[in-house]
Amino acid sequence: MQLLSPLLLVLSLTVLAAPVSAQAKIGMIPVGASELRDSVALFSTDRSALLRRWTVDYSPARRARFKAFYTEWRARLARVDFAKLGQEGRIDYILLDNRLRSELDQLAREEKHAVEMAPLVPFAGAITDFEEARRRLEEPDAPGAARVLAAIAKQADSLTKSTRAKAADSATRPERIVALRTIGYIDDLQNTLKDWQRFSAGYDPTFSWWTADPYRRANEAMTTYAKAIREVIVGQKEGEPEPIIGDPIGAEGVNADLGFEMIAYTPEELIALAEKEFAWIEAEQKKAAREMGFGDDWRAALESVKQDFVPPGEQPELIRRLAREAVAFVTDRNLVTVPPLADEIWRMEMMTPKQQLVSPFFLGGEVILVSYPTDSMANDDKLMSMRGNNPHFSMATVHHELIPGHHLQGFMTSRYNTHRQAFGTPFWGEGWSLYWEMLLWDLGFAKTPQDRMGMLFWRSHRAARIIFSLRVHLGTMTPQEAVDFLVDRVGHERANAEAEVRRSFNGSYSPLYQAAYLLGGMQIRALRRELVETGRMTDRQFHDAILQGGRMPIEMVRARLMQVPLTRDYRANWKFMR
Repeated sequence: MQLLSPLLLVLSLTVLAAPVSAQAKIGMIPVGASELRDSVALFSTDRSALLRRWTVDYSPARRARFKAFYTEWRARLARVDFAKLGQEGRIDYILLDNRLRSELDQLAREEKHAVEMAPLVPFAGAITDFEEARRRLEEPDAPGAARVLAAIAKQADSLTKSTRAKAADSATRPERIVALRTIGYIDDLQNTLKDWQRFSAGYDPTFSWWTADPYRRANEAMTTYAKAIREVIVGQKEGEPEPIIGDPIGAEGVNADLGFEMIAYTPEELIALAEKEFAWIEAEQKKAAREMGFGDDWRAALESVKQDFVPPGEQPELIRRLAREAVAFVTDRNLVTVPPLADEIWRMEMMTPKQQLVSPFFLGGEVILVSYPTDSMANDDKLMSMRGNNPHFSMATVHHELIPGHHLQGFMTSRYNTHRQAFGTPFWGEGWSLYWEMLLWDLGFAKTPQDRMGMLFWRSHRAARIIFSLRVHLGTMTPQEAVDFLVDRVGHERANAEAEVRRSFNGSYSPLYQAAYLLGGMQIRALRRELVETGRMTDRQFHDAILQGGRMPIEMVRARLMQVPLTRDYRANWKFMR
């Protein structure tokens, strides 16, 4: 069977740069279409096809298939004559090779996790075999499957008894981390088993006759076993929120991820940068506090700002007004192109109470999700949500989520250099929106000390994210210490701080995601100093060029806009700190 689909653009030694006459201008930077654009798109398409085929998490066969896929793509890429590529093609070459190396590293981490969980899920291989045989279109052996299902039920029952026999407070943190990860894995295995069973049940009377009862018993036994793990090892009783345990990747993992994100700094240097930012923030907070009549007591001033929330039912109108103000601000100053269609199509929805447990503030893009209390929430939770989403805090989050932030970002990247979705990174995605918070601060968007205090709250929040996310992954801070840090250093409501830390480490975000906001914003700000403040580009040219260039690490944005010489084995070296 052929390993890969044929390339739409053959990666060969004869690839040439597009002629100057075929180039378009982005800002003041002449660029041609990347010679590897279709190849990158094909990589993404083939990868998506394999993900649809190989669906069982932690499957050794799945890892082997993807290892072969990424290794073959690296070999094909190595056959390209790098010297004959134009700048856009060289950028795609470096980005694709970086993506492939990162994916291979992630497979190695997955294998390590699988080994750690294996003693807790000895039945995982049997379930994986069931589903992968189905994917190969093999006819099931119903009597044999019934015997395996019965064995799975007995294994799970035995493991439940041995787990319940453990002392509830005897688990170490590493054991709890693996246990929490295993609970999610058991849920995935149950879904896999459900898909396998559903394929033949009812269609094949013999299959149903043999497997219906042992399937039910195996599924129930796994549910009971997962509950025992949760209660005894993780320490979570029924009805309680999931404890914040974290899953640190260690210093080696952090440094590897920084390399893949093209950040040429150590974790310790980045933490020091965040502390420097904190010092500036606290000085500005005291300045605003003095204007508000609180002397240097910025905490009292922040508390006053939190109390200035709108009444129930009026939050949507506040968001609409803040969104219009942001659009007017950037268009009146000719800072960035805002297509009329982009301004027309954004929408607003209200966030559910369940969503607010993990995301106590706004989420957004084309649709901004507004976090505000509902009548079903407890009174203390209502007040906490209203305080945390007051107008002065919100003025920094609305333009972050909509225009010129994530919505404009998504609108443009779905129309320009779309193949570079494969190179998306939070340092570009979140960094762009955070950068606008910094630029609008510099340009006087906040008119009152209360508004400045609200914007500074979020700035301190982003600096804190660098510190607590890196330190937790380095193993020098616990998640609970991270919660306390957000309450004491930033001024978060405790429930909001817990939600922030919980979502940072529940597996929904990559290890460097939370640090990427401010660091990515600082990178774009440093690049603006090099290009706009020196007069080489206007603000509008600069911002449009970033959006039209597509998603990529900021160091490669710089290489693109400044025509930095690139080599086949290019690695991060840009020092953007001042």
